[in-house]
Amino acid sequence: MNLISVTINHKTAPIELREALYFSENEIRENLRQLKESLFKEACILSTCNRTEIYGIPADQSTTFRDIQNYLLDKKPIEGITSNNFLNYFSCGAVNHLFHVTAGIDSLVIGDQQILGQVKDSFNIAVEENSVGTYLQKAFQSALKVGKRVKSETDLFEGPTSVSAAAVQLAGKIFSDLTKKSVLVIGAGETGKLTIQNLIQKKVSNLTISNRTSSRAEKLAEKNKAKVLPFENLKNSLHEFDIIISATSSKSILISREEMNSVMRKRKFAPVCIMDIAIPRDFDSNIKDIENIFYNDIDSLQSMVNLSIEGKKVLLPSINKIIMEELIELFSWYNSLQISPILKAIREQFESVRSQEFETFKNKFNVDERENLELLTKRIMNKLLHNPTVYLRKSADQVDTQGELQLKINILKEMFNLNSKGNESE
Repeated sequence: MNLISVTINHKTAPIELREALYFSENEIRENLRQLKESLFKEACILSTCNRTEIYGIPADQSTTFRDIQNYLLDKKPIEGITSNNFLNYFSCGAVNHLFHVTAGIDSLVIGDQQILGQVKDSFNIAVEENSVGTYLQKAFQSALKVGKRVKSETDLFEGPTSVSAAAVQLAGKIFSDLTKKSVLVIGAGETGKLTIQNLIQKKVSNLTISNRTSSRAEKLAEKNKAKVLPFENLKNSLHEFDIIISATSSKSILISREEMNSVMRKRKFAPVCIMDIAIPRDFDSNIKDIENIFYNDIDSLQSMVNLSIEGKKVLLPSINKIIMEELIELFSWYNSLQISPILKAIREQFESVRSQEFETFKNKFNVDERENLELLTKRIMNKLLHNPTVYLRKSADQVDTQGELQLKINILKEMFNLNSKGNESE
């Protein structure tokens, strides 16, 4: 498969470079159109906080990895970036990389629960922009199948993969039904956003956001159908919430022990869950001694995450097995596309020779003998073609990393003079 991929990710570049190369949805749509006009027949762009990747079927066989890198850097000029910050993949290697990404085992945190949805969204955008054809469509559909199988057949996506996910999961254990609880998220930065995404996945509807910069809280609230609590009213309103998750960038304590005592008296000491995932902490840690306050800070939550991630490493052999099974299936499909025209052309050539010879000599036989003769010559032809056909079809069922199948196809084309018959493969 003539698939090419170029990526910059958490393995090759620091966050400031990855952020600089990030493409928004509108930018992805615009660049897909431009890529189809310049470098690719088919193209797809995946861009997240941890990676930006281009997948494509080149329009010209002379297209190089450097051409794609230069295209990216022309669109996003970045000081300090070099070719060493990119990883390049071709054919089976490109598909294998895509499968690892979609499976969640190439992420910054193994078992990233968002990547499957991000790959699906990128594919859907490419479909909407008509930049996906037969080959990319099949590759991405297979990749999404890998992700779904990993999700259904393993526990990779179970358990928290981030501190914010751990906070929401633990809150769900303290209060069995989060949908009936009032939740406050303090802070509208990246951690706050991720926390809200995790809460939305748990179908939390009574959600409020508070942030020093009100415009950021309002924008985030509008996107997630949440309410906004003015930051200046924060301390006087804490008693209204059953769950408080705090992730600000404050340099000092926001809420003291005495203030939380007052909050609990207003609540008549009804249970409250406080998840302090800020660095430094937003709440005085001594509040954990107050009756009916369930308090966890970033250290205890990070321990949960570390245990979860460590436990997932034992799943890697099972996940790699799924990836290999889907690679074999994909390349069997692709290889069959390559050999079917060749087998058809060889069979037509054999049949042409057989029929010509039959027509030349048929008048030397009576009518009954002609029928038997035609049957006999067809059986001889089929037997002669049986072994080559089986051999090629078996070759098609293997993942071809060295281009061996194409070499076999080229030999057959030369042997039977098929190059002039329009049987060029993709």
